[in-house]
Amino acid sequence: MPEFRFQGVKPGGRAVQGVVSAETRAQAKKLVSDLSAKSQFKLTNLQARATYIYRARRNGEKPITGEQKAFTKQEVEQALQRLDYKVLSVQKKLLDFKAKPPAAEVVTFVRVSADLLREKLPFNEILQLLTNDIENKTLRDTVREINNDLKQGRDSEQAFVKHEKVLGKFASHMLGLAAKSGNMAEIYESTAKFLERQAEFKKNLKSALIMPAVTMFVLFIAVIYYVAYIFPATAELFAKLGQVPPMTAATLKLSHFLTQNFWWMGLIVVAFSIFFARFATTEKGRFYMDKYMIKIPAIGSLLHKTSIEIFCRVFYAMYSGSGENIDVIKLASEACGNKYMEHQIKSVAIPMMVTQGKGLTESLAATGVFSETAINRFHSGAETGTVRNTALQLANYYEKETGYKLKNAIDFIQVIISMIIMVVMIALTIVSSESALISPTMPGQG
Repeated sequence: MPEFRFQGVKPGGRAVQGVVSAETRAQAKKLVSDLSAKSQFKLTNLQARATYIYRARRNGEKPITGEQKAFTKQEVEQALQRLDYKVLSVQKKLLDFKAKPPAAEVVTFVRVSADLLREKLPFNEILQLLTNDIENKTLRDTVREINNDLKQGRDSEQAFVKHEKVLGKFASHMLGLAAKSGNMAEIYESTAKFLERQAEFKKNLKSALIMPAVTMFVLFIAVIYYVAYIFPATAELFAKLGQVPPMTAATLKLSHFLTQNFWWMGLIVVAFSIFFARFATTEKGRFYMDKYMIKIPAIGSLLHKTSIEIFCRVFYAMYSGSGENIDVIKLASEACGNKYMEHQIKSVAIPMMVTQGKGLTESLAATGVFSETAINRFHSGAETGTVRNTALQLANYYEKETGYKLKNAIDFIQVIISMIIMVVMIALTIVSSESALISPTMPGQG
């Protein structure tokens, strides 16, 4: 997440300076405005942290080129001069776009960290080793920045969470809290295990959906081509010989409609696709997508239970060390990966617990986003005082259930696709064979 440095002056003339993280400059300015209203200072400057490309030389050696993040060009020059480098040039990087690293790279980073933590290797040494070995530039720069922040005494949670777009919300929250938990190895191991399973789940899900999607697309194109171009040539020939049967006549009308309105219908489809793709990336779009996606037969149930699993796993990891259960529930809802569930938990469950004094089970049940199994297990845990262990049991249960049911979902999708293909082929066969019912009208017959 981009960082912005603000500078201001208090009524007495004392200078104020600090750093905030925000997605955009406008969001950063709003955060600083709220802060200035509370702390009573006037904002005088707001600078974004950017990447600078430098070229420098030391003691007649060969010039070196590198990149450095800073708020100003002068900061980079001063840092190089302190290292006895002669600055040849410093330029702000114009295109500072960083592609998100592959999920496999993030999983490897967490897994290796977990393994080395079990070997009792100091965490700062682990980050230094990984910085030297990670091939993906975005992830390498991220790990290096995290290591630098931790060396400077920055809060571990803040150091990781500001990179949630690179590491993912779940991983960044878990890894950020690991240093505070007193048991880093366990949390890293738990996070690595979940990320590995999630990557495998997504891989299998994509494999299950790609072939049906391609099959349906090819079938759709083939049907359109047949109805619009191949069928009319034959049907119109038979139409000259006699009365056209009803299904053939209806298909012929559809063919004429498609050929006459092809361009504007294509424009509508393209425009709708672009609108839908853009809408799906907005907060509101993700909310509605997540709300109705969990209702899709077969796949929806798996996605829903996976979100519940993430909620329970984060809840388990944070419950003992957070102090305030409300903060635990809030962070677990943000990490679950479903905007609709997050909204329901934050707008229904948390207010019930804070303002009405309701219990955890009753509040979660009121959201309508937890399964009956989850609610019953949380109820039993609340009665016996084992809520934390109950959350872990639920997470493990849904991990196994979704793994077993994924194959059934794949088989179900394949059956549905086969049935659709069968129905389409039967319909085309009936329409094509209907021409045999045409009775030619001979010359002289009325």
